[in-house]
Amino acid sequence: MAFSHSMLSLSQPKPCAAAAAAADAWRPPVPTRRLAFTVYSPSPYPFSRAEPASAVATLRRSKGKARAQMHESGSALAADALTSVKHVLLPITDRNPYLSEGTRQAAATTTALAKKYGADITVVVIDDKPKESIPEHDAQLSSIRWHLSEGGFKEFGLMERLGEGKMPTAIIGEIADDLNLDLVVLSMEAIHSKYVDGNLLAEFIPCPVLLLPL
Repeated sequence: MAFSHSMLSLSQPKPCAAAAAAADAWRPPVPTRRLAFTVYSPSPYPFSRAEPASAVATLRRSKGKARAQMHESGSALAADALTSVKHVLLPITDRNPYLSEGTRQAAATTTALAKKYGADITVVVIDDKPKESIPEHDAQLSSIRWHLSEGGFKEFGLMERLGEGKMPTAIIGEIADDLNLDLVVLSMEAIHSKYVDGNLLAEFIPCPVLLLPL
C-alpha cells in the first residue's frame, strides 16, 4: 500500500511555483466567452439589458418610417392618377326609381370628382330585363338627371344596356374599353347585392375602379 501511494504521488506531481507563475503569464486577461461577446456587440456594455430594448425601438422606428414613406408614395400615385381623369363612368345597376342610397352616393362622388378635375361623365343603366318590363324606367331616368344636375352636371352621356343577358361586370368593361374611360365609380352596394361580381372587376374593366363603401 505504501508503494502504491508513492507511485500515485510520482505520477501526479504538484507544479512548482515557477511553473504556476509561467502559466498565469500566458492566461488571457479576460474570459474567452466575454471577449467574444464584446467583439460582436456594438455596445461597450455587452451585458446591458437596455440594449435589446433600444435596438427593437430603433427597428420599429425605421419600419414605421418606411411604412409612412410607402403610404405617402401611394397617396401621391393615387393623386396623380386622379389628376389625369378626363372621363368617368357611373354605372346604375339598381331598379329603385329614386335611386338607392349607394347609387346616390356614387352619383355625388362622380360629380364631385368630375367637377374638380374637369372630366366628362357617362351614365350607363344596366338591367337584365328589357325596357318594356320595367314600369318605372322613365322615373329612374328623371332621378338620374336630377341628381347629376344637383352636382352641377346638366349635360352628360347616357347609355342603356337592358335585357342583353350579359353580366353587368362584362357590360361595364365593354363600355370602359369602347369609350377609353379613365375611371369607374361604383358603390359596394352593387357587389353586396351580388349583381356585380367583385372578383371579375379586374378582369373585365381596363381602367381604375373606385369602390365606395356604404
